[in-house]
Amino acid sequence: MQTARDVLTPDALAMLQTIAKAGSFAAAARVLGLVPSALTYRVRQIEDALDVLLYDRSSRQARMTEAGAELLSEGNRLLLEIDAVANRVKRVATGWEPQFTIAIDSIIAPATVMELCASFLAPTPPTRLRLRDEALSGTLEALTSGQADLAIGVADSTTHTDVHTKPLGEVRFVYAVAPHHPLAQANQPIKDSVIGQHRGVAVADTVQRGGGMTFGLLGGQDVLTVATMQAKLDAQLRGLGGGFLPECLAGPYIQTGRLVVRQTERPVRQVRVNYAWRQSPKSVLGLALQWWLKQLESPTTRAALLTRHLGP
Repeated sequence: MQTARDVLTPDALAMLQTIAKAGSFAAAARVLGLVPSALTYRVRQIEDALDVLLYDRSSRQARMTEAGAELLSEGNRLLLEIDAVANRVKRVATGWEPQFTIAIDSIIAPATVMELCASFLAPTPPTRLRLRDEALSGTLEALTSGQADLAIGVADSTTHTDVHTKPLGEVRFVYAVAPHHPLAQANQPIKDSVIGQHRGVAVADTVQRGGGMTFGLLGGQDVLTVATMQAKLDAQLRGLGGGFLPECLAGPYIQTGRLVVRQTERPVRQVRVNYAWRQSPKSVLGLALQWWLKQLESPTTRAALLTRHLGP
């Protein structure tokens, strides 16, 4: 009988990914160029080796069991690790990373990021560049989990021994609402009990493990959750709720009267924002990471990443 090591190969894990994406055995078989019976046989081999059912076949369409979902999740992680090993081997041989991934927090100015990308790609380096949109704890997690090589906009600290951080700068948050929002006319400083009666707007934490973090929300408060800081700004401009916004992002709208800053019982929040990268004591920095770290040494670049949200 085959063991788990015999059947849990990269090809087998990729096959499970294909089934999940295709939605059925028949559709996955077409994608893989197999007859459905051959695909079913391969799945049964994995089930027999693990002595578990990966799919519930009692209904017309096979549904993944909890055990199957766990294997799929862990399989995805293992495949990412295999890719990371291959990338590290290639980096040792050439000095340039085959792919360089940057986790960008939604607090970071996208126009400045794109200008940096244009400069990096201008000489056509042998490195493929990939950007990940993240928020809150998810920005650091993308780095510590090995899904990113550099994280820009990290607000939380880490005890990870291979992660190095340097400051981008300080970001001041102000509580702002649209001028037609009820809180625009409330007595200041506005009490939490009054704020709690109105909807708050929050950015969803992209962290994959754990509950993530939230800022400025009150217990029992109605919440509109959005994906990015830009979406949060748009929602508050439309009067869909209130909340704390980076002053550098909200500033132009405050100056034109489209947002109104309100004083609250809570003190103004000042957040130190960092950039971070992974480097073990014996590792050599790849040339792509060296390039990005050199750009981030510039005070002008660091300031632009936090303040120039409206682009050129």
